Amino acid sequence: MKPNKNRRSFLKKIGTSAALAAGVPPAMSAGRNRPGSPQYLSIPAKNKSFAPNDIIRIAVIGSGGMGIGDVNTALLVDGVEVVAACDLYDGRLLRAKELWGKDLYTTKDYREILQRSDIDAVINATTDHWHQKICLDAMESGKHVYCEKPMVQKSEDGHAIIAMQKKTGKVFQVGSQYVSSIIHAKAKELIEAGEIGAINFAEAQIDRHSARGAWQYTLPLDASPETVDWDTYLGSAPKRPWDPLRFFRWRNYRDYGTGVAGDLYVHMLSMLHFVTGSKGPNRILATGGLRYWKDGRDVPDLHVGLFDYPETPEHPAFNLALRTNLVSGGGDNFLFRIVGSEGDISIGFSGLVLRKTPFPADPGMSLNSFPEAMQEAIKADHYRKYPQKASLVGPSVFEFKVPADYKGDRYEHFVNFFDSIRTGKPVVEDAVFGLRASGPTEAGNISYFEKKIVGWDPEKMEIRPNAS
Repeated sequence: MKPNKNRRSFLKKIGTSAALAAGVPPAMSAGRNRPGSPQYLSIPAKNKSFAPNDIIRIAVIGSGGMGIGDVNTALLVDGVEVVAACDLYDGRLLRAKELWGKDLYTTKDYREILQRSDIDAVINATTDHWHQKICLDAMESGKHVYCEKPMVQKSEDGHAIIAMQKKTGKVFQVGSQYVSSIIHAKAKELIEAGEIGAINFAEAQIDRHSARGAWQYTLPLDASPETVDWDTYLGSAPKRPWDPLRFFRWRNYRDYGTGVAGDLYVHMLSMLHFVTGSKGPNRILATGGLRYWKDGRDVPDLHVGLFDYPETPEHPAFNLALRTNLVSGGGDNFLFRIVGSEGDISIGFSGLVLRKTPFPADPGMSLNSFPEAMQEAIKADHYRKYPQKASLVGPSVFEFKVPADYKGDRYEHFVNFFDSIRTGKPVVEDAVFGLRASGPTEAGNISYFEKKIVGWDPEKMEIRPNAS
């Protein structure tokens, strides 16, 4: 891709040469945006009128913290009701009734959920190692599926989900909610408009400094083989004696989870792929270690990943760096930044900041070491090559914020999911998109544990034995 060409055609289309000379990005509304003056992003309009027979009835499979959060968010969307919940721990079934009504149907067998004709869609918020099986069974049973990230624990499992979605025609959406955010929609717009030039680097940092952030989830006082269906929970994982830590703190173990990569990095890849149009990296290198949480877990608490993105029609070649520290003395920290030849975009939870720094903005170093006549000739030649860029002096900063009444990206993600069920329009994060985000994170885990560079084929969506 040649970003400068795209940028020129964009400018020509909307006629913004005057705005550009003033330092105002063309992807902004004319006359309302200046450096240092935040712009509030607009919220998509919602249809709030639904007939009784248009109500979407949902069930949750896995009613732990994530499942509860998903259901509570889904219920904020007009025309949605929850009618059933499934979990393998008795206490969570009791809690589900406390939250959503004493008449709520509860069970420890998810297959009973799928047999019910009054359920249109299920939220799959189970452990990673159960994602594929439940998603396949749910679509085969005629249910639409909202599956928490990562879509699958193993990349080879994702192809069956893609095939099942095509076979059944059911709506399937992965729950990496940032791709539905108005913040990322704006970032995508700015990048497509060429506001940061040609992308060459991206980075994300997700540090945490709490027991909760390090997956040390609370253990209930009555945890036992009598209150938990341990044998069902193990599923395809290796058989082990009852261990409450492996049930309630499952993210700490490779048998059931995907570590930092599957829990957190998959969000970053989803965000990046959405705003750039990328299909994914082709080489992954990961390192790190178990620095603090030596509590029996077998996944690192410090994880660093490097990803090579090849040149494609959608974007130039660039590199991505990811880092998570689960015991950061510097406190919780979130950073997601995309860097280009003419600026960068820093994305946060409440907005984004665009910094424009034209390159090259001056004729270069050592100019004053040449004769004066030559200096003038060099300057003239430089400004002939970069006439628009030369009119900008230093970085220009533009801030975009979400409005106070914005309900958040998870809400928007469920709105998109339910709209797809009602209208048949494509979801924003289907099974192909989900696999292209989760597959590279699995490659990162392989890289970490096997201490080697791992290849990923973003077209075929499979691990490559040769990373060259």
